[in-house]
Amino acid sequence: MREEFPQGYYAASAAAVPARAAVLGTLRADFCVVGAGFTGLNAALTLAEAGAQVVAVEAETVGFAASGRNGGQIHTGLRKTQMALESWLGAAHARDLWKLTEESKLLLRARIARHGIACDLKDGLVIAAHDRAALRELADDTAHMVEAYGYAARMMDAGETAQRLGTDVYRGARWDGGGGHLHPLKYARGLAAAAEQAGARIFEQSRVLSMDEDKAGVNLRCAKGTIVADKALLATDAFAGDLAPSLAPYIAHVESFIVATAPLSPETNARVLPCDAAVADTRHVLDYYRKSADGRMLYAGREAYWSPPKDVARLVRPRMAKVYPMLADAAIDYAWSGTVGITRTRMPHLGRLSERTLFAHGYSGQGVALANMGGTVMAEAALGDPERFEVFARVPARRFPGGRYLRKPLVTAGLVWFKILDGL
Repeated sequence: MREEFPQGYYAASAAAVPARAAVLGTLRADFCVVGAGFTGLNAALTLAEAGAQVVAVEAETVGFAASGRNGGQIHTGLRKTQMALESWLGAAHARDLWKLTEESKLLLRARIARHGIACDLKDGLVIAAHDRAALRELADDTAHMVEAYGYAARMMDAGETAQRLGTDVYRGARWDGGGGHLHPLKYARGLAAAAEQAGARIFEQSRVLSMDEDKAGVNLRCAKGTIVADKALLATDAFAGDLAPSLAPYIAHVESFIVATAPLSPETNARVLPCDAAVADTRHVLDYYRKSADGRMLYAGREAYWSPPKDVARLVRPRMAKVYPMLADAAIDYAWSGTVGITRTRMPHLGRLSERTLFAHGYSGQGVALANMGGTVMAEAALGDPERFEVFARVPARRFPGGRYLRKPLVTAGLVWFKILDGL
C-alpha cells in the first residue's frame, strides 16, 4: 500500500496547494465562519459575494475532515423518505424541504460550472436493494417521488441492476439520473479558491479554542490570535460540541472507511460497475462505492463507533469482494477513514445559539449536496434573510440519550443493533 494521507487517495490525486497562514493577532470582520469544509466554504462564498467582510478559520487545512474524505456521492432528498417526512412534519413542510434538497444539487453543479472547479463530476446514482423487504420499500418510495413530486427516477429489476452494476447481489435498484459523484477534496479546494477570489480570508491551522460574546460582537480565540466578528457561523459538523457544548447532545460520531484499489485493468474496468454511477445500498450500515476518474474502485463499507482500526483495508476488502468477487485480490493503494456527524433524526440540524451565532451540521452521510445548501442558507440568515434557513431550523431536533458520560455507549449500542438488523 502506498504512503498514507489523511484523505487517502483524494489527497494523493489532487494537485498540491500552498499552505494558508494561521490567525495571528486580532482580526475584525463582519462574519467569522468556523470550519472550512463544504458547509463553511459555501457560507463564506455566499457572504463574500454579498460584499461582506468574511474570515473563515480551519483547525487543520481546507477539506481536512469529512469534506475531503467522504464517498463523493451526490444524493437526492434526505435520509428520511418524503412519505416519512409528510407523516412527521406535514405535507407543506416536507415539500419545502424537498425543494431545498433539489436546489442543493443545482447549487452544487452551478458552483462547479461558474467557478470552473475541476472535480471529476459525473451524473448517475444507484440505490441498490439488499433484500426483498428493502426492494418493496424502495419501490414505494420511488413511486411516491415520481407521482407526488414529479421526480425522474425509475426502478430497475434484478436483471437490469446486474447488467448496469456488474454484480448479481441485489434484488433491484433505483436509477437516479439527478444524483452523481465527484472528487470531494478537489471540490472543497475549488470552493476555497472561489471564496478567496470573492474576498473572503481563509486561515488554516487555526483551531478556535473558545468563543464568547460581548457588546463588540463574537470573540473567537485561537492559539495565537482572536477574531472579533459581528456574527459567527459554526460549520464544524461532527465536532460542533467541542466548541459549543450545548450542541453535543444533538450530534454523534461514526467512523466510515474507504479503500481505493490500484487502477483496474481494461477488462476488469469494463466488468465492474460498467454504468460508472455512484452506488449505495439500502442497509443501515451501508456499502457505497464508485469508480474514480482514473479507473480505481473506491469502496466504502463498515463503520466503527469508537476508534478506527489500524488496518482499514482488511476491514473493507471482504465487503468489496462479496459484491465484486473479481476484486477479492485486487491491489489496494489507499485506505482511510473519516468521521461522519449524524443526528438522532438523521436530519440536518440548523439553528441559532444566539442572535449572533448560527450553526449547521448533521447531514448524516449526505453532505456532499446538502452541506452546500446548509452553508448557503446559514449565510442568508446571517445577512438578514432567514426564510430558507428556517425550513431546516423548524425540523424538531432530538437529543441522543445518556448525558455526557453515557451518551456515546448508548449511541454505540443503538448503532450496533441496526448493524445486527442488517444481517437478519
